[in-house]
Amino acid sequence: MSRFLPRKSADRSGRAAAAGGARRVFITGAASGLGLALATEYLTLGDEVILTDVHADPPPAVQGLQGRWTYRRLDVTSDEDWRSAAEEIDSLDILVNNAGIAIGGPLESTSMESWQRIVDINLLGVVRGCRALAPTLGRGGRLVITASAAGLVHAPQMGAYNATKAAVVALGETLDAELRPRGVSTSVICPQFFRSGLAESLSGEDARADEMARTLLSRTRLTSETIARRSVRGIEARRLVITPDALATFFWYSKRFTRVPFLGSTRLIGRVVARGR
Repeated sequence: MSRFLPRKSADRSGRAAAAGGARRVFITGAASGLGLALATEYLTLGDEVILTDVHADPPPAVQGLQGRWTYRRLDVTSDEDWRSAAEEIDSLDILVNNAGIAIGGPLESTSMESWQRIVDINLLGVVRGCRALAPTLGRGGRLVITASAAGLVHAPQMGAYNATKAAVVALGETLDAELRPRGVSTSVICPQFFRSGLAESLSGEDARADEMARTLLSRTRLTSETIARRSVRGIEARRLVITPDALATFFWYSKRFTRVPFLGSTRLIGRVVARGR
């Protein structure tokens, strides 16, 4: 198990708190959904958590957290925000690049503006975070990227989302090879649909695709809290690809080991969806 030097941190009111061996965790997109659930998990473990999101002030859900935490406004698309964070944070133990949005619909109904937005947030937001703060991770550190099962298996009508999530899976695997020699592991979280705030980011360019995504997000029994708890176990075990639910694991192994039937099933889904449009 990694050893961590004692730290001192300040809570939102500026009061010092002795860290007593706790780790320092930095999470983007932490004001709701999986980011907030991951923050809660680490706070429960006694770690110090820096929560970031686009809100100027911490929302009520963040203000109600127990433990040693701070909040800072950070837009993952802003080079200046990342530069400021890098100047103020000298060391981290865990960096979680979690912020992301969802866009659904076929290629022809997804505008270039939407493509640029989702790439800037889901992919380049992670790239900026890794470039800015991965150097602060010491030996034993962990770099975490929230991707999706859509980064491993690619259903129709989700081209933009699939592409960005597949890209961050590839980035995570690349960084794991680059950073392991200095004792830093990389984990990529790839869950299926679960109840979170992701539906709020849907673009509205394809109303039918958005409604389908909202249905999937609302009907699943999986919650952000469940995904966070299982993901933290995988991160602690230094697993590279984490599929924190049975369906995501099934889809991934199906694609890897029964590729022909898997491709047939996705093409069938594509035909069914096309007939229904």
